[in-house]
Amino acid sequence: MKIAVIGGSRGTGAELAQQSLAAGNEVVVVSRSGTGPAGARTVAADATSADDLADVATHADVVVVTVGAARGTKRQRTTVTRAVVEAMSRAGVRRIVVQSSLGAGDSARHMPPVLRGLMRLVLASALADHEEQEAVVRASGLDWTIVRPSGLTSKPGTGSWRTLEAADDGHLGGTIPRADLAAFVLSLFDDDAAVGKAFSVSS
Repeated sequence: MKIAVIGGSRGTGAELAQQSLAAGNEVVVVSRSGTGPAGARTVAADATSADDLADVATHADVVVVTVGAARGTKRQRTTVTRAVVEAMSRAGVRRIVVQSSLGAGDSARHMPPVLRGLMRLVLASALADHEEQEAVVRASGLDWTIVRPSGLTSKPGTGSWRTLEAADDGHLGGTIPRADLAAFVLSLFDDDAAVGKAFSVSS
């Protein structure tokens, strides 16, 4: 499988690229720096430009968006996701997985109750960006899956995680190692049942 990771130079994207390579996939990592894990093809590009992403999208089976905020730029996640969707639509590539955040949209009900109000306040700007990003994905017409992790850590992966879909009752934990989030995302690529769904995920 050919996997393109947009924002894969560090964090969850880099972890996903490493795990995807270990599973025998071809991986291209797109970032502003043009860096990425050993073994991946790296591309320095402006991920807010569909034109810059055209070649990457054309040669991908799955595109994953794991970008964060950018200093001095409003709605960076939304802008990048919009460009990715446009590039994929032009190329006829359909499978997209987007990393959002627990607390976005209807996933606020899955947050730990003791943290819910505080985190909605502290992360108000980031969550607004994620919610607009998710709206772009849902309207894309692509085969999308949204992943909403709780707080990300650099702890070793455990090989297990908990997920809730939008309509599910229950609360999740406050954190998840990036390694476990990446493993969950990797499991979604050829899971047809995950298309059109948003998953809250934590340890």
